[in-house]
Amino acid sequence: MLKTTLFAAALLLGAAAPSAAADAPSDPQIAHIAYTAGTIDIAAAKQALAKSHNKAVRSFAQEMVRDHSAVNAKALALVKKLHVTPQDNPTSDSLTKAATAERDKLSHLSGAAFDRAYVDNEVAYHKTVDGALESTLIPSAKNGELKSLLQTGLTLFREHLAHAEHVAKALR
Repeated sequence: MLKTTLFAAALLLGAAAPSAAADAPSDPQIAHIAYTAGTIDIAAAKQALAKSHNKAVRSFAQEMVRDHSAVNAKALALVKKLHVTPQDNPTSDSLTKAATAERDKLSHLSGAAFDRAYVDNEVAYHKTVDGALESTLIPSAKNGELKSLLQTGLTLFREHLAHAEHVAKALR
């Protein structure tokens, strides 16, 4: 499972990291990447809620659904306010494809094996998304409100990473 996540991480970082300023993602692309990343984590958490019986894993998954849904709602409100249409792009497409493959792999696991694989994936995923937010998406955002929302998201997602690492340690 972690191998797939690392592949997704490479896709995200490779597709999102600009080789030059002209290659930086546009605000509509950034909005789509950020929204897609949240939607992916919501879907993963819903899978965990359907499969896991572990109290800590379920609590973490509920937090992911709650927090990512709230941030995605704020993102949708912002793009509506700004009259911006999020733009599909290779990064968001790669994230979606890798996440679908990961959910498929996780669907064949159960019990402690599922719990460990889900949480390990969450640790790797949050490290990747946090890194992309910090190094590429926030610096590339031109609109101040979008940049602010991304910075707020980064703070929250760093908390998610710490929580995921705590749960992962407890599952060992």
